[in-house]
Amino acid sequence: MTTNTTTVIGGVDTHKHTHYAAAIDQHGRLLGHQEFPATDRSYPRLLSWMRGHGVIQAIGVEGTGSFGATLTRALTKAGERVVEVNRPNRLARRLDGKSDRLDAEQIARAVLGQTSTAVPKAKSGMG
Repeated sequence: MTTNTTTVIGGVDTHKHTHYAAAIDQHGRLLGHQEFPATDRSYPRLLSWMRGHGVIQAIGVEGTGSFGATLTRALTKAGERVVEVNRPNRLARRLDGKSDRLDAEQIARAVLGQTSTAVPKAKSGMG
């Protein structure tokens, strides 16, 4: 019996009050997208939702030093590899239009295409 496990790459477009997440597979196919409140109680739900699509390879997060800082710490503490993505691709945004869903998907694609590879700073203590 062969088990076919889907590899998941996540992307999260962060904001002050909400985070919009997208999940794609290792071939770039969109698996889903969903919005979550930007609260400590919602981060496990976001991670559970993403893990529900398969085995997570990495999660790209926009704004790891600001709106995404707490989410980044929660994901890292849960054992996930987090990649800092500074901005979604401008050309893709212009072609597709501006939306949190599309931005989250582009963040995941930046991780898949390895155009974003930065490891976020811990920001967990004195610098």
